[in-house]
Amino acid sequence: MDYLNTKGRIFDIQRYSIHDGPGIRTIVFLKGCVLRCRWCCNPESQEYKIQIMKVLGEDKVIGRDTTVEEMLQVVEQDRPYYRRSGGGLTLSGGESLCQPEFARDLLRAAKEHGINTAMESMACAPFETIEEILPYLDLYLMDIKHTNPAKHKEFTGRSNELMLENARRVALSGKCRLIIRVPVIPTFNATVEEIQGIASFADTLPGVEQLHLLPYHRLGQDKYTGLGREYKMDGILPPTAEEMNTLKRAAEAVSTLKVQIGG
Repeated sequence: MDYLNTKGRIFDIQRYSIHDGPGIRTIVFLKGCVLRCRWCCNPESQEYKIQIMKVLGEDKVIGRDTTVEEMLQVVEQDRPYYRRSGGGLTLSGGESLCQPEFARDLLRAAKEHGINTAMESMACAPFETIEEILPYLDLYLMDIKHTNPAKHKEFTGRSNELMLENARRVALSGKCRLIIRVPVIPTFNATVEEIQGIASFADTLPGVEQLHLLPYHRLGQDKYTGLGREYKMDGILPPTAEEMNTLKRAAEAVSTLKVQIGG
C-alpha cells in the first residue's frame, strides 16, 4: 500500500460537480501544465510552484502538498452521491500528466475502492506515461484544440503532433472510454473549417463516444490580474449561442459522433 503515500501538489478541490464526467463528481485540480494557452481559465494551475495570488485584494496561497491517502479520504466523503448518480473522481488541472505518479496512484486508489474515475487531459506526455494510467481510468476527457501544428503552437506554446498521436494510441488501446473535448476559442479555432477539421480527426478514432464543444468564457480573467500577468484574450468575446449551434451542425456534417455543446 506504499502508493497511498505518493505525494502530489493540488490547488483546488471542487465537490458536487455535474460536469467533467458522469454523475456527481469530486474534481481534484493538480498543479502544473506544459502549455500556456492564451485563454486558460486556471492560470494559477500552470506553474507547479506554490504561488501567491491576489483575490479580492487579499493574498491567497495557491497550491498545497498532499498524499494519495489524504485525497482518497476527501473523495470517500462523497461516496453516497457517487452511488446514487454514477459519479466519482475526476482529475483536472493544469495538466494531470505533469504529475504522473500522483495521478496514477490516486486513480488506482479510487478504482480499488470501487469509485468511478475520469481524467481531463491534453495527452501531452510520452505515451508510456499515459499507458501506466489507463488501467485505472474509466473515462478519458481528452482536449483536442486544433489540427494545425503551427497555429496550435502559436496559441498554446507547443505543437500538437504528440497529442494527436496519443489520442490515436489511447483510442486504439480500448482500455477506457474516450470523449474528445474542444475549447471553442474565437481567433483560434471558432470557424466551421477548423471545427470540422477536429471533428473529422476525432471521427477516425475508434471507440470515441462523443465530441463536446466547450465555448470560451472569460471567468478566469481576474486571476491574471491577481497573478500580475497580462490577459492576452482581452477584448475577445465568447461565441454566441447561434455561433455555437452553427459549429455544432458543422461538426455533425463531417462526423458520425454525437456532438454536444458543453460537457
